[in-house]
Amino acid sequence: MSFQDKVVIVTGSSSGIGAAIAVQFAEEGAKVAIVGRKQEKLNNVAKKCGKPLVLVADVSKDEDAKRIVDETLRAFGKIDILVNNAGIGDPASIQSEHAMAVFDKVMTTNLRSAVYLTHLAAPHLVKTKGNIVNISSVAAFKAISKDAFAYCASKAALDHFTRAAALELASSGVRVNTINPGPVLTDVFENMGATREQQAAFFKGVGQTMPLKRVSIPEEIGDLVLFLASEKARAITGSNFVSDNGAMLGSAGVETLELNKAN
Repeated sequence: MSFQDKVVIVTGSSSGIGAAIAVQFAEEGAKVAIVGRKQEKLNNVAKKCGKPLVLVADVSKDEDAKRIVDETLRAFGKIDILVNNAGIGDPASIQSEHAMAVFDKVMTTNLRSAVYLTHLAAPHLVKTKGNIVNISSVAAFKAISKDAFAYCASKAALDHFTRAAALELASSGVRVNTINPGPVLTDVFENMGATREQQAAFFKGVGQTMPLKRVSIPEEIGDLVLFLASEKARAITGSNFVSDNGAMLGSAGVETLELNKAN
């Protein structure tokens, strides 16, 4: 698949799934705007993306979201593809003292930022007959932990927002789809203070609960993003694509899935 001269925004692309997506688009000829909160990590990703636009930004802040779109247009002149990947998974039970603070933070990052960036980018995507891919989770379909009510709610809402946006934008030739990963091997736990050995042990244990006895690598999600963003998926809009190694089947240990943190 070639994305020669296509302009792609990937949020949460300083590591993990987002980084893989950005690199894969760049390898296919796209002009990529990479977005994250950590300059050093973005710089590392940028080395693999040719000459990307590097944007240090927090998608939960409206002024940053607007800057992402404005600077992409200033640098590249158009937007063809928006990948809303940034997300957080702060844990809290509904009975915890900080339940609402966590809920507001998670919903702002995982849902509102995608809605606002879609709002800002939509007029430009209409011009290019572009498309949007939202990165959700299997947590949209099944509660994965007693401490993940906010994360699960945010992903379920993101899925339904995708369908609503797809319905509205279809008449303008813009497609909107969602990918729902299961567990994905990223550096999320190292970022939270775990050692590399502890992180590897966790993912090995989670993999054994999957029907396919494995967890995904970020590039597998990237492969699916590139397919959905390509002309090969020109008839697909408002759809969910699950990539979870069978986590949603039967008695698979969905409750052990990580809350994917994108940046």
